[in-house]
Amino acid sequence: MATKQSSGTQPAFDTKDFIATLPHQPGIYQMLDAKNQPLYIGKAKDLKRRLPSYFRKYGLSQKTQMMMSQVSEITITVTNTEAEALLLENNLIKNYLPRYNVLLRDDKSYPYIYISNETFPRIVFRRGARKADGQYFGPYPSVSAVKATLNLLQKLFKLRSCQPAFFNNRSRPCLQYQIKRCSAPCVGLITSKDYQQDLSLARQFLEGNSQSLIETLIKRMDTASQTQCYEEASHYRDQVATLRQVSEQQLISDKGGDTDIIAASIKEAHACVQVFNVRGGMNIGNKAFYPNLPDSDINIAKLLTAFVGQYYLSHPIPDEILLSHTPYDKKTLVDMLCQKAERRIKLTESATRGKKKKYLVFATKNADMSLKTKLSSRASLQKRLQNLQEALSLATFPTRMECFDISHTMGEKTVGACVVFNQTGAVKQDYRRFNITQITAGDDYAALRQAVERRYRRIQQGEAKLPDILFIDGGKGQVKEVQTVLKELGILDLAIIGVAKGEGRKAGLETLIHGNLGIEIKLEPDSPALHLVQQIRDEAHRFAIAGHRQQRDKARRRSPLEDIPGLGRKRRQNLLRYFGGAQGISRASIEELEKVPGISEHLAKSVYQVLHG
Repeated sequence: MATKQSSGTQPAFDTKDFIATLPHQPGIYQMLDAKNQPLYIGKAKDLKRRLPSYFRKYGLSQKTQMMMSQVSEITITVTNTEAEALLLENNLIKNYLPRYNVLLRDDKSYPYIYISNETFPRIVFRRGARKADGQYFGPYPSVSAVKATLNLLQKLFKLRSCQPAFFNNRSRPCLQYQIKRCSAPCVGLITSKDYQQDLSLARQFLEGNSQSLIETLIKRMDTASQTQCYEEASHYRDQVATLRQVSEQQLISDKGGDTDIIAASIKEAHACVQVFNVRGGMNIGNKAFYPNLPDSDINIAKLLTAFVGQYYLSHPIPDEILLSHTPYDKKTLVDMLCQKAERRIKLTESATRGKKKKYLVFATKNADMSLKTKLSSRASLQKRLQNLQEALSLATFPTRMECFDISHTMGEKTVGACVVFNQTGAVKQDYRRFNITQITAGDDYAALRQAVERRYRRIQQGEAKLPDILFIDGGKGQVKEVQTVLKELGILDLAIIGVAKGEGRKAGLETLIHGNLGIEIKLEPDSPALHLVQQIRDEAHRFAIAGHRQQRDKARRRSPLEDIPGLGRKRRQNLLRYFGGAQGISRASIEELEKVPGISEHLAKSVYQVLHG
């Protein structure tokens, strides 16, 4: 049973009394701020030996000093073993995301391959909660890995992927059957027994038993050939050839076991961790992670310990894990993994010979390259921002930029879009769309005014941050309209830049309208500042068009009958059944509409007026 005790760091707090009560036992400790939120969560083999180090007068790093100045309470949780403490520490870090811990930030749920529990099961991509009844394979490191696997399975075994509503209402095979990606069980072109045999083979593949699968297919090919079923034999032959090719391309383990290869790289206070997933001797893909490092002095050993502990909270633990470097306190880490997996886990680090060394060198090279690319793109962005500051004569270095664009089709379903960029690139969680209403169709000025007013009224109320630069996709008229809106809102210290399209709308010929200085700026086509402006403007354009298309398509799928008061779903269904569809309703007179069950004279007139203007 874990025990807890706490103490505050207010003036009344007695450090000696607090330390005196600490036990010589393993456990975790939490540094809490004034709002009782964790600033830092740590693990200790011996709490009494570890915690006093935070109260030293000298020798603390700048990060630790800053953290301790914000601590208002310290809580401890005593555990039975250090492995139990490490597991608890990583669970808490994953849950609370303390700012002073190494954080593995990865909020997306991982993709799986899902096989449903039906007479003719479907095999599909699935992400999110695994609540549906059936079998899940994964998680896979990326969506592309899942799609590539599904594509191969459909080619090999022709399993259905359609939804039950589509499957249950087919009278003839769909396109998937025509292109030989489905055996058309929906119309009885394959028996349940044969379909289950194909499904069994697909399961063997997903479970990593590729060699066993190949042997099974070879036996079937020989049997079909001996019985002179040559077309069937050629089908098995093609399956074997495809599987052999895939095996040759992806084979990474002689034993065909489950292994994860994890390599880390740290440079310029940034880190990258590459994870390669091997299942059944086949590399099913890899993924790069960029953990947040709260301390520039952190080393790879501590990074790997923190990463591995958090990563395997939400991922299956393989039989063996290869690490590019020796983790900090390897024994405790292994104990934690074994405890969570409830079986023996082999942790191998810094392999010096054989294939394991080859794989770790490969993974480390990928980690180094990924980090180099990320740092290079960040350095390139910093250069663009500096160039932009000079080009626009800004007093301060721009750290946040926003851009507005308006999209519509002949005034239909106008949408305003705002995208946000900072020193690291696009900040997509801060993007916003605005459905524009109550304006004259096609009035871009009014649409822009409404979008900007709605956006910056929220900023005025403290719901968002004020940018350093506000870009507008437009010329002098649009800039003047935005200046008027911001002046009414009392927002004056904001650089407003219009991005006017050049002749023929060709990239590189844009003119920047500096609203604050009242001047036009023409940058060279190869200017880094212009490239950044184009990137931000194009992203706003893409985001606006996507929003407009969604609204337009939604409106076009909506029946005008849905907007008639008193005409509910059941009465609409009666109308459609009676007249055989929307065209029949539109051709009907008021008298004919009245004959439909549930349609009164008043409703008939309303329907007629809506459909005929």
